[in-house]
Amino acid sequence: MYNGEKLNPKQFIEESIAQIKEQVGGDTVVLGLSGGVDSTVTALLVDKAIGHKLVCIFVDHGLLRKNEFEEVLAHYEGMGLNVIGVRAADRFFAACKGITDPELKRKAIGKTFIDVFADEARKVKDAKWLAQGTIWPDIAESFSDKGTIKSHHNVGGLPEDLGFELVEPLKYLYKFEVREVGAALGLNAHFLGRHPFPGPGLGVRCLGELTPERIHILQEADAVFIDALRREGLYDKIWQAAVVLLPVRSTGIKDGRRSFDNVVALRAVNSVDAVTAEVVTLPVEFLIKVAQEIVAQVDGVNRVVYDVTPKPPATIEWE
Repeated sequence: MYNGEKLNPKQFIEESIAQIKEQVGGDTVVLGLSGGVDSTVTALLVDKAIGHKLVCIFVDHGLLRKNEFEEVLAHYEGMGLNVIGVRAADRFFAACKGITDPELKRKAIGKTFIDVFADEARKVKDAKWLAQGTIWPDIAESFSDKGTIKSHHNVGGLPEDLGFELVEPLKYLYKFEVREVGAALGLNAHFLGRHPFPGPGLGVRCLGELTPERIHILQEADAVFIDALRREGLYDKIWQAAVVLLPVRSTGIKDGRRSFDNVVALRAVNSVDAVTAEVVTLPVEFLIKVAQEIVAQVDGVNRVVYDVTPKPPATIEWE
């Protein structure tokens, strides 16, 4: 928690704006937007501090949710932020080809993100600072006293020759505190209420090798699940919901014929700080209906299971 005390969002905003102004002076700042709350709140703080001197870069690594790149980019433009959208899915799939180990996959995605971002950032004239939406759980999971739980590419992953100094106004905050700051900044309630989404995107929800075909299956199943949660009024009662594509296939029946297709797992948890999480007990009738919709609408899936493991012992994401 911020300074070990209860956060005062308005005071935090005032202090952060002053610190950013003092830190960067009149220099240009580049920022990597992810579409999530953390990077968006960071962008709003830096924008209030230096205005047009902030250049935001939003990278489509091909691992976003269905239609997310276009929708989020339009939302950012509506907020008045200076945003450059970059499509780079091919580079990410090439970098992850043949990789199945979760930590190696995270590192490959992180390194490629940094490479793509660096290529774009170096095109920004007079840029000397890099703003990141790093929060405390990112640091805690990357540098635990018992070893790395899982690495975050925004923590200690920047190449020394990138040439930027860091601006990280949220690095001592938990997720719920970031949301409080976002609300005080006037961030749109729909955007502010978006579930947390990992930096590596669906890459850590697609177990096994990442391919465009497997990610497409996951995007479609995820869209059915999230749409159903919103339709039934459950989305805002959940801290984070996800679909995971498993690296196994099962026998099933589709259209009266034998099928041998993929298995997906649904996950829904509630948490305050992402350090621990409890499983949401979704209605069985809802789960059965969603399972039927996914199997009927998503080619390549014939079985749906529900993950009921809290954190710990499991992490929120499967990888």
